[in-house]
Amino acid sequence: MRVAVFSSHPHDETYLNGANKEAGHDLVFLESRLKPHTAKLADGFDAVCAFVNDDLGEEVLEVLAGLGIEHIALRSAGFNHVDLAGAERLGFTVARVPAYSPHAVAEHTVAIMLALNRQIHKAYTRVRDGNFALDGLLGFDLHGRTVGVIGTGKIGERVAVIMSGFGCRIVAYDPHPNQVCLDLGVEYVDLPTLFGVSDIVTLHTPLTPETHHLINDKTVEMMKPGVMIVNTSRGALVDTVAVIDGLKSGRVGYLGLDVYEEEGDLFFENLSDRIITDDVFSRLLTFPNVIITGHQGFFTADAITAIAETTIENLTAFEAGTTSGNELDLGR
Repeated sequence: MRVAVFSSHPHDETYLNGANKEAGHDLVFLESRLKPHTAKLADGFDAVCAFVNDDLGEEVLEVLAGLGIEHIALRSAGFNHVDLAGAERLGFTVARVPAYSPHAVAEHTVAIMLALNRQIHKAYTRVRDGNFALDGLLGFDLHGRTVGVIGTGKIGERVAVIMSGFGCRIVAYDPHPNQVCLDLGVEYVDLPTLFGVSDIVTLHTPLTPETHHLINDKTVEMMKPGVMIVNTSRGALVDTVAVIDGLKSGRVGYLGLDVYEEEGDLFFENLSDRIITDDVFSRLLTFPNVIITGHQGFFTADAITAIAETTIENLTAFEAGTTSGNELDLGR
C-alpha cells in the first residue's frame, strides 16, 4: 500500500521504516503539514498518515476523497483534529494509536512539576552565567501536598502513582473512576472540590465540547492562591487568556504547558529565526514561573517505537480488509 506520511520529521522516517520492514508498505515522507492547499500531494496514494496538527477538516477530507484515499492512519491517540461526521459521510476508515506509552507523558508531566517547583530552568541559566545565588529559587516539599488529577485514564493513573510515591495526597475527577487509583487511595471528588483543595492541578482528559476551556476565569478563581497548573493533554483544555490573568494576579503561582491551544502554527517547527506573531503565546513567555515545552511529552524512544508499530499494524489491517481494533467509531 502506498502511504503519504504528512508532517514528517527524521524520527518518523527512522521509526516507521523500522516498523515497516516486514509489512513492506511504500511509505513516502512529506515534511508538509496536511492542509487544504497540500492535500493534493496525496494524489496517487492509497492512504495518508497524519499527525496531531494536521488538518483533517471537511475541506481536506473532500480533497482526499476526490483523490481516492480511503484510509487515514493517525500517529496519535487524540483525534479532535478530525471531522468525524465528514469522515463517515465520505466513507473513510480512520485508525489511531490509542495507547503507546502512558509512562512517557506521565513522567514528562512530573518533570515539569519538579522543574517549576525547584526553579530548575532559572537555576540552570544562573549557574551557566556564574551566578550561584539562591534568591528566587525557593521551592516547596511535594510531600504532604495535594495533587488534583483531572482524568484518570492510563496517563492520569501513572501520574497518580508517581505523585503518591512523593507522599502526596491525590484527589481526582473522572466520570469513570479507575480501580488502580481507588486501590492506591485516590479520592474521587467533584471539580469544584478538586480545584479548592489542590496545590497542583494536572490535566489528563480528552478534548471534547464539555472539556473545552475547562480551565477558565471561573475555575481559576476556585483554586488555591499560588496553585500550580500543568497541562500535557490538549491545549484547548486551558483558556490561555484566563491563566495569564491568573498569573498576573498571583492566583496561579506556576504554569507548565506541553500543549497550547494555538500550537498548530508553532510546535514541531524550528522558528528560531522568525518573529513569533502570536501575542498571547509571547506574553506567556515573559513569566518567570511558566515552563513551556513543545508537545514533547510523548517523545521517548519507547513511545515512538510503539506509535510506529501500531501505525503500521493499522495500515496492514486496512490493506487486508480486516480491523486492528484501533479504528474510530465515526458514527458517534
